[in-house]
Amino acid sequence: MLNVSDIHSSVSRVSIQRMGQFVQRCCLQVLQAVHQTICSKCYCRHRAMCHHVNHSINLTLDSTTGSIMGRLDGKVIILTAAAQGIGQAAAIAFAREGAKVIATDINESKLQELEKYPGIQTRVLDVTKKKQIDQFANEVERLDVLFNVAGFVHHGTILDCEEKDWDFSMNLNVRSMYLMIKAFLPKMLAQKSGNIINMSSVASSIKGVVNRCVYSTTKAAVIGLTKAVAADFIQQGIRCNCVCPGTVDTPSLQERIQARPNPEEALSDFLKRQKTGRFATAEEIALLCVYLASDEEPVSSVAAIVYV
Repeated sequence: MLNVSDIHSSVSRVSIQRMGQFVQRCCLQVLQAVHQTICSKCYCRHRAMCHHVNHSINLTLDSTTGSIMGRLDGKVIILTAAAQGIGQAAAIAFAREGAKVIATDINESKLQELEKYPGIQTRVLDVTKKKQIDQFANEVERLDVLFNVAGFVHHGTILDCEEKDWDFSMNLNVRSMYLMIKAFLPKMLAQKSGNIINMSSVASSIKGVVNRCVYSTTKAAVIGLTKAVAADFIQQGIRCNCVCPGTVDTPSLQERIQARPNPEEALSDFLKRQKTGRFATAEEIALLCVYLASDEEPVSSVAAIVYV
């Protein structure tokens, strides 16, 4: 027999739940109204300045719980080179949108910095070692998105590129993606869905850049690899895209600038090449990767997305 106190307790719980949903809806409406939101088309952060008429943020409410849903809720994402730069920014952005992120890198100490973020687990992985990759793949039950980020920028012309430089760049920039895709693609095929994102560059088959001979060669190969995978598996539910940024302000870039004989001149030369007059940020590239990883981009394969 239900007494009055039980009824009162039940009503209170329902009221609290409904009040929570109401507050969340109010917060969502406020977020959609303010200027500092993210455009669903161009990902600029200034709504008032955006030229897209239907500029809005991509936040929705769960119809059952009323809680705010992320754009990547429920997705399992694996990415490489996550300890810093674009990889780190992408890992954080993926997790904030509700994904379960497995962030890998060879740098264990830097990688551990990501463990403070909810939704991110880390794993030390050398993407040039097939045995390590295969073992890792055997431990992963399923994944929705594979983001291949690992790479190295060699400075110099073909005359400055020794065979060891060529082999190292090809091994890390191209072969690692081949190994990762080959290891994880069968899981995607088994579930009849999957999403592969490869990091390329505007310095590739898109554009010739001085002193980037072997780097540009490897990034052109990444574009070719991406197109091949897309063509072979799009009808089996696999999307494969690549991102081709211009110069991005990362720890790696700063290290390369400081390594030049005249760092100030090197910085000036880098900036002169930027049509925007500034470097892209890792966070800007990460927002683009969130879009590619989401279901908002359901059909495109392949797209070489260029950020100059």
